[in-house]
Amino acid sequence: MIHFRSAIFNILFYVNLALFLVLGSWFLLMPRKWAIRALQTWARSSIVLLRVVAGIRMEVRGAEHIPQGPCLVAGKHQSFWETFAILPLLDDPAMVLKKELTFIPFFGWFIYKFRMIPVERSAGTLALKAMMERAEAEIAAGRQVVIMPEGTRRGPDDPPAYKPGAAALYGRLDVPCVPFALNSGLFWPRRQFLRRPGVIVISFLEPIPAGLGRKAFQPRLEAAIETETRKLVAEARSKA
Repeated sequence: MIHFRSAIFNILFYVNLALFLVLGSWFLLMPRKWAIRALQTWARSSIVLLRVVAGIRMEVRGAEHIPQGPCLVAGKHQSFWETFAILPLLDDPAMVLKKELTFIPFFGWFIYKFRMIPVERSAGTLALKAMMERAEAEIAAGRQVVIMPEGTRRGPDDPPAYKPGAAALYGRLDVPCVPFALNSGLFWPRRQFLRRPGVIVISFLEPIPAGLGRKAFQPRLEAAIETETRKLVAEARSKA
């Protein structure tokens, strides 16, 4: 049964995405904020599909920790789930993502329309500089910059592998950072076809205030995310 439900969900998910990209292409001509609202509507519809078809519910904890206005949001990356599920939880998110995605027809066009922040990871320090400049502009526009500090998906039991991007942004942007943890990898595993029924929890933690040195920020961010992630994973497994 789980294989059947996973297959149906995967088909419907990508059909839903394709319909948004093609039938919603007129949003490319609309104001950016309209396009963001359409993106958030698509994300909500995908969350509903996930619950109805695959039996995966979503629980949000600590939403009160997200401040009004610009901030840095940094958290765990275990699956594709968080790349869309976090969108409706923020007012005007600007996500840091790999530049290769901009080469996909329609999808890449919308990335530019949403004014997301593509990063060419092979460009090293030049990519880091470009990312910070773009993020600074989006923060000045009152947006929330979202980054996954490990840069790529990590399994629930993988050791952490934090990269310097989040700390660099924090030092440059002078805004609070809201860490988040989750357990999505248990239910939407990376590079796997199956979608396992259960409750994906995303937990926003107490903001790290602006103004800390990068050496103080990095271990504090990592400790907050990893401690809460271990708690969420253990909690989910105890209910399995």
